[in-house]
Amino acid sequence: MEGARDPELRSARILLVDDQQANVLALESLLAAADFTNVISTTQPSEVVVICAEEEPDLILLDLHMPEIDGFEVLGMLSPWITGTARLPVLVVTADVGNDMRRRAFGLGARDFLTKPLDPSEVVARVSNLLEAGILHSRLRDQNRELVRGAREAARELESARLETLERLAVAAEYRDDGSREHAERIGVTSSLLASELGLPSDVVRLIRRAAPLHDVGKLVISDSVLLKEGKLSPEEFEVMKSHVIFGAEILGRGRSPVMLMCEEIALTHHERWDGKGYTSGLRGDSIPLSGRIVALADTFDALTHRRPYKDAWPVPEALAEIRSLSGERFDPRVVDAFQSLDHETLVEAAEDLDFAR
Repeated sequence: MEGARDPELRSARILLVDDQQANVLALESLLAAADFTNVISTTQPSEVVVICAEEEPDLILLDLHMPEIDGFEVLGMLSPWITGTARLPVLVVTADVGNDMRRRAFGLGARDFLTKPLDPSEVVARVSNLLEAGILHSRLRDQNRELVRGAREAARELESARLETLERLAVAAEYRDDGSREHAERIGVTSSLLASELGLPSDVVRLIRRAAPLHDVGKLVISDSVLLKEGKLSPEEFEVMKSHVIFGAEILGRGRSPVMLMCEEIALTHHERWDGKGYTSGLRGDSIPLSGRIVALADTFDALTHRRPYKDAWPVPEALAEIRSLSGERFDPRVVDAFQSLDHETLVEAAEDLDFAR
């Protein structure tokens, strides 16, 4: 009889379950002679579940014919270990070699059989085979976990790079007509707070937080003579300015990720009005995507309360009064109501000073 050679095999934990102490001692002696050094046993089948939970065996040798609780019942009790991720192998020991018994045991998850009287060489061979298969399965499981962990880390890094690219694109769009370059960041913060106040799911709130800062990315293609003009735009110049929503949707369009789809939606619809008099599609009421309605209000409040080339900053109370007066005309009344609950004074501060900016 050749013993176990692999150190991992020799140290594998083997649980013996047999109501006859003599059988247990015989198996313990046989396995010890084959250099298996980590053998535990019980003559009480009712204890098997507790032992499995505490000791986490790598293999069970189970006698089928036991009083009170037989081997079939034990196999049923071990189902979470046999069918779970551990894939605990059970080697059934029995003097009954009938096909019905085998089918029943295999149906309950038994991996192999040892027939009494036991042949020592066969015992060692079958124990070794099952342990080697278990060790291989464990290694493959660990490798798969490592691969999944690596894939998740790569996905997180890719997502981080993508979000950073979006942030830089938003800054580029605002750099030209916002000296502090914080307008985009404030719009993201205000829009996400509004979305949360409206009870939107947290994943949608996060999308709006990331997408809203790119609402004006189309301004990158608007000429300085229009974008930076001090004073009121002429009708022709205003038509040029309006085109930034189309350019923005084209720049951000044809994306497939949820954040890019949200970016495109916001860029295209954040100048639509509740009464249908906005641009460029003249959408009315609920036909305007909620993200566009949210950003429309956030953008207007920020524009009112900060200096622009064509206007001075308004005091917060006056800006709030203006927004309330436009409820049901420019803005969705529900969004206006939600906006009343926010800390408006804090919203006009520099983005890096906002604790909730990220």
